[in-house]
Amino acid sequence: MKDLLKTNCFDTNETMIIVGSCLESMQPEGYKELKKISENIYDVCLEKEHLNMLVTKVIGMLARGKIKKIIFATVDKSPHCVQLHYLRKELENAIDISKIDIVNYVVVNNELIEIPLDVISLSKNLSKLKEILENK
Repeated sequence: MKDLLKTNCFDTNETMIIVGSCLESMQPEGYKELKKISENIYDVCLEKEHLNMLVTKVIGMLARGKIKKIIFATVDKSPHCVQLHYLRKELENAIDISKIDIVNYVVVNNELIEIPLDVISLSKNLSKLKEILENK
């Protein structure tokens, strides 16, 4: 695993996996499942780094044109790690990523659980979540 923010922008492959740095130790079997997809895994700790730094770094990597797929994977329920899933929207706001396949996972009980984009967007909208819960 490579530290995302210390990696050269040219050091990428077609599939890039970006994980929360604690994922491997907290969900080791789930991490192994990710390694089966690609060995090209980068870690970052959003408790330590600001999201904007990641946005800039990933834009630089995407600008090199080698990346075709990005996978974001974190543990679940972390207020810090959840920000990694917001990176997709930030990238969309900055550049055209329409040709990049992006998948988001949380790892629970060492199982990869794919999280749809609308769920990620909803997680940032507390008033809408309140409305949904009240109308149950």
